[in-house]
Amino acid sequence: MAAVDSSVFDIHLLNFPDGMGKFVFPSRSNETHENKGVSSIPADILETPKHYTFFLDVPGLSKSDIQATVEDNTLVIRSNGKRKREDGEGEDCKYIRLERRAPQKLMRKFRLPEDCNVSSITAKCENGVLTVTIEKLPPPPKSKTVEVAIA
Repeated sequence: MAAVDSSVFDIHLLNFPDGMGKFVFPSRSNETHENKGVSSIPADILETPKHYTFFLDVPGLSKSDIQATVEDNTLVIRSNGKRKREDGEGEDCKYIRLERRAPQKLMRKFRLPEDCNVSSITAKCENGVLTVTIEKLPPPPKSKTVEVAIA
């Protein structure tokens, strides 16, 4: 069975709007040594006339555990922190079931469109959701056509 590039599957087969393709960054099929074993962060992307907003699920992580950078016009969200377990109140306490295992490393990359103003990015982390907002640059001025009279 041939390997399928999940980014192509997401855009074309699920009929996402045309604009969604500008945020796709190849994942698992292009794993490098640097990001091998790193889990992906689930994300939603909202586009408005003035900005792009990314909503990423980061349950159990605090803002100090998360790093957001822009590298070569790519938004990179990383976390090397891990979720902390609650300790019992006495020495006799022990876990009888552990299902909420969180990966130690999380990462997600988004190739940004050309109209992103990377110098005006804001981010906040509340209730397990990281919200990153990037303003759009104003559209370039339209070229003006001037008719020149030929003598």
